[in-house]
Amino acid sequence: MKGFDPQYADLPDYILKCTRLIWEGRGISELDWHYGDDLLVRTPAGISRGNAAGKANTMATLTEFPDRELLGEDVIWSGDESTGFLSSHRILSTATHMGGAFGPATGTQCTFRTIADTFCKENRVWDEWLIRDNAAIAVQLGQSPKDAAHAVILAGDTNMPLTPDTDIAGPYKGRGNSNEWGEKHADVLRRIMVGDFSGISRQYDRACHLSFPCGQESHGHGATTEFWLGLRSALPNAVFTIEHQIGRRDPMMPPRSAIRWSLTGTHEGWGRFGPPTGTFIHVMGVSHVEFGPWGIRREYTLFDEIAIWKQILLQSQV
Repeated sequence: MKGFDPQYADLPDYILKCTRLIWEGRGISELDWHYGDDLLVRTPAGISRGNAAGKANTMATLTEFPDRELLGEDVIWSGDESTGFLSSHRILSTATHMGGAFGPATGTQCTFRTIADTFCKENRVWDEWLIRDNAAIAVQLGQSPKDAAHAVILAGDTNMPLTPDTDIAGPYKGRGNSNEWGEKHADVLRRIMVGDFSGISRQYDRACHLSFPCGQESHGHGATTEFWLGLRSALPNAVFTIEHQIGRRDPMMPPRSAIRWSLTGTHEGWGRFGPPTGTFIHVMGVSHVEFGPWGIRREYTLFDEIAIWKQILLQSQV
């Protein structure tokens, strides 16, 4: 690949190898030649800027979860050598909690997913959107997402999580590709967001496997409907936007899609977040799906429920 170290055969190889090198190999200094000096990293909690911030965040996470293993489940990507690549990297992590942002050490073995959308060019990451299922960690440590958000606020972090008004434009301006599988996935999401929940039985395999926030693993049409209906009913008039869309078909892989999306509006309905509070909520979400002969056979959807509850709590007396 033009501009990349010759040890990397292709983009997925680059993403998987450098992730392992930095995290499991403790190669923090490797960030100097894998991350751009002015790297932007957006998470649902906020924005960090610069390589130094990336190093600090990496070390803090490794201190709290020192034996963390990052198992790369898939890299769904678009782009080319001349304009750069956008990779959507889905990771399953296993780790022991030894104390930090989630409270005193518990020794609990945790499993949680992360999806990172990264803009890569000439061996460096220049722009990133990172969503980790922090609520899954909280639940495994005996906390509810709401209680975890409350603890963050009590600890003195009263900064509002990321919203469209506080976002910052970075170097990546792409929107993905127009592959048919990304288009199919986008159509499913748009239909759900306008209330066509009856279509789920036509668009999803009856035996579909689902991975949702809070570490939820489910199967079937009923669980699919329950999740998406619960989210949409909490934000019935919120604006749904597809921020980035990739579809791919690769050898020895099922057709698949990665879509980063947002839902922005008022918490004015009963649903996933309890009684309506009238607060303004921005959901930064991402979904990976795999297609089979009877529709979507696997779905992985993430958002940070702790960041959502933090928005609610900072604006209300709930």
